[in-house]
Amino acid sequence: MTDVGLTAPPTTPDLDERLATLLAKQDIHDLLARYLRAVDRGDVETLRACYLAGATEDHGGVFEGPAAEYVASIAGSLENPRAVTTHAMTNVLVDVDGTTARAESYVLAFARVRRPDGVVGDTLTSARMVDELGYEDGRWGIRHRALRWDWNHDMERSEGWVFGMLVDREHMKKSAKYPEDVVYAGAAGASA
Repeated sequence: MTDVGLTAPPTTPDLDERLATLLAKQDIHDLLARYLRAVDRGDVETLRACYLAGATEDHGGVFEGPAAEYVASIAGSLENPRAVTTHAMTNVLVDVDGTTARAESYVLAFARVRRPDGVVGDTLTSARMVDELGYEDGRWGIRHRALRWDWNHDMERSEGWVFGMLVDREHMKKSAKYPEDVVYAGAAGASA
């Protein structure tokens, strides 16, 4: 029989420790997903809350310094009602050691931007977020983020919604910025 890494069922003390680690990993995954949702929805307060006090940000050569200054530097762009971004997080690996953790997350980001020539274009970028995290005051937060770029593809703007086959544009329900987006409406948002 081939060994696939399965072990005997854990004992109760071992199970408690493993469950605590699993819950911490889930909390950290939720934190990272909440961060990206805050970026896409322009929810600056939630974005700020993802960092611990005194956190630092190394945004791959774009910014390096206090995370609070980083958030302040991008807040206007995020809140702009015409800003269109989508960040998809994949391949999340989290190592927990008590009240500290390290996470590596791959991110695929789409953005609609005004190019230097004034024309609006689309850009697709892949990057990794490597986060040092801490558990303070009953919650996980980012202590330090190092973002590293993997690749990028710029393209002409194209928005045909499956070549016009998805739905008539006047009937389409689109995402919005904070606080109008359906995610902030709770259960009532199902009809929004």
